[in-house]
Amino acid sequence: MKTLILAEKPSVAREIARVMGCHNKHKSHIEGPKYVVTWALGHLVGLAEPEDYDVKFGKWELEDLPILPASMKLKILRESSHQYKAVQQLLRRPDISALIVATDAAREGELLARWIIDMAKWKKPFQRLWISSQTDKAIKDGFATLKPGSQFDRLYHSARCRAEADWMIGLNVTRALTCKFGAPLSAGRVQTPTLGMIMQREKEILSFRSEEYHLLRVDTGKFEALWRGENGDSRIFDTEKANALRDKLTGRSGRIVKLKKSEKVVPHPLAYDLTELQRDANRLLGFSAKMTSNVLQRLYEQHKLVTYPRTDSRYLTSDMTDTLKERLSSIAVGPYAPLARPLLRSPLPLSKRIVDNSKVTDHHAIIPTEQTLLLNVLSTEERKLYDLIARRFISLFYPPARFDQVSVVIDLAGETLTAKGTTMKESGWRTVYDGKPHDEDEAESDVEEGTATLPELREGESFTVKQCRLQSARTTPPKRYTEAALLTQMEKHGLGTPATRADIIEKLVGSDTIERIGNLLHPTGKGKQLIELAPADLRSPELTARWEAELERIARGQGQPEPFLNGIRQMAGQLVSGVKSSDAAYVPHNVSSSHCPDCGTRMLEKKNKRGTILVCPSEDCDYRRSDEKRLSNRRCPQCHKKMLLKDGKAGMYVQCLSCGITEMMNKDSKHMNKREQQKLVQQFSKPQESIGSNLGELLQAAMEKQNKNNND
Repeated sequence: MKTLILAEKPSVAREIARVMGCHNKHKSHIEGPKYVVTWALGHLVGLAEPEDYDVKFGKWELEDLPILPASMKLKILRESSHQYKAVQQLLRRPDISALIVATDAAREGELLARWIIDMAKWKKPFQRLWISSQTDKAIKDGFATLKPGSQFDRLYHSARCRAEADWMIGLNVTRALTCKFGAPLSAGRVQTPTLGMIMQREKEILSFRSEEYHLLRVDTGKFEALWRGENGDSRIFDTEKANALRDKLTGRSGRIVKLKKSEKVVPHPLAYDLTELQRDANRLLGFSAKMTSNVLQRLYEQHKLVTYPRTDSRYLTSDMTDTLKERLSSIAVGPYAPLARPLLRSPLPLSKRIVDNSKVTDHHAIIPTEQTLLLNVLSTEERKLYDLIARRFISLFYPPARFDQVSVVIDLAGETLTAKGTTMKESGWRTVYDGKPHDEDEAESDVEEGTATLPELREGESFTVKQCRLQSARTTPPKRYTEAALLTQMEKHGLGTPATRADIIEKLVGSDTIERIGNLLHPTGKGKQLIELAPADLRSPELTARWEAELERIARGQGQPEPFLNGIRQMAGQLVSGVKSSDAAYVPHNVSSSHCPDCGTRMLEKKNKRGTILVCPSEDCDYRRSDEKRLSNRRCPQCHKKMLLKDGKAGMYVQCLSCGITEMMNKDSKHMNKREQQKLVQQFSKPQESIGSNLGELLQAAMEKQNKNNND
């Protein structure tokens, strides 16, 4: 008898099969003497669509909403039905006596495996492979310590509740908005409050009124101090007051009334979880959250250099302590060698800031594996992201950074001035980052007082002002969200999980409700209207945060699925009723000046990866799309972005969307592309027409002939 192993992806299945001695490859599985390994291609089974309950739901009608089945059905996904049938046949093979679930060791991996098991009607108990890395050692250790599948029932119920809640809320509200306002408007349990936060920030920016203020800086001859008011604010909004203060303090004598010198100790930052890594990758490398997830998945699955990526913990477990030196040894190459090798000479300092079982749920923090590091096989993006993980891991075992901080309070003609300075005593973990501040809070220096080194000072010391100067500035509005900042807010409000937050952001971008401009996220015209049309309860993150907390309670066995789902059904009905009774209106923000050639309706502009397309919004019109505006391979001479290819009266031309620069495709008769040059070289390379012995001569002759033909 044999055991069937169900992996999530073919690549993972191949690695497990190799380690477990399965070498007989088939189209849908790999077989060995004891094991048969197959895969799920991501998802094979999903929640049924509305039309699977009643055919009338295939057409979107407002009066049919809300659609709230008493019990949710499953269906085989059409695009992967061939693989499902193969897995089902394997589960029913008479020589298959046991099942091991080896999908991703997380909520989503548990859910997709359970749905396949339910649909295939596998009634026997099964075991669970729960590992945090894809190395051979991790796989072997995982199979040596298989866990009973029933141990993860609570995790499955939490995942099922999340999926069914998203179906009931997202499907019903999206259909209601789309039917009510006649436009494709998407809403969801997590995406709508996320959009709400972006829109709230936009309102704060638009309502902001900038004011000019002054900072009064006083040069004492030894150091520079900053004037502060009674409330501690250094900003002076009254210009006359600022000038009066400058005149009052110029040339006056003052004394130090308070001097405080203290040692500051900054411990190493915690190890990475997925959200923190996405934040740093966006802030330091410019990666989107989705890009970070994709690159990290390759480091985990393909290169086997890092542990399980979709974790929400920043701590390690005590059973890993014996492997930490081996992990340090494996990465002690290249730029990491001088940082890691000194740590291998003595016992590693382990504290609760590194190892804490109570703060690890499903998976520990993201750290390097014991796999030998070969930097030359990594792409540029993979190497940059791995560098963040490796340096953060090494820094865990370095001492705290220590520096002296000096704070000075000065009395000058009855006014209060302050100054601050720092002196680094021990770089500690900052050595791993070449002494540079790595944490976001540290990187934001105090622009008012600075952190310059102060001379030796004593309390009661007097001085005479050498110079007073006013520095003018303006108040600035709140900053638009970067992906790093948005991820922080999503985590703070409990929106989504580390595994889903990147997809939520991409969904908002893909649905044209937000757009990336540089590194900032801006709401579009559609997004601004959608957030006003969506039900008020769904816009706020508080409701979704309560739902997420309840899902976590279900996963821990402290809550029950049915009361939660009943509450979701009730809320879905209320949200749909609110949309139905709305008297608001939606006006498309992307109406173009072009008319549909068939029905005359003004067409809508939509962006895709290749450029911009024009779409007829009329449902009754067969003409769905105009000629696509294509991006050419020619780049703008000013901003170097790809230019848009257009067809004008004088022929084809390209235009830069950013700079407005326009160029004809053939600016002059001497312009030739590479293909034309190659054809001419081939033509003049024939023996009977040969006129030179090298490529330069051939090209010169070709160009002369082409010019002659053009002149003729």
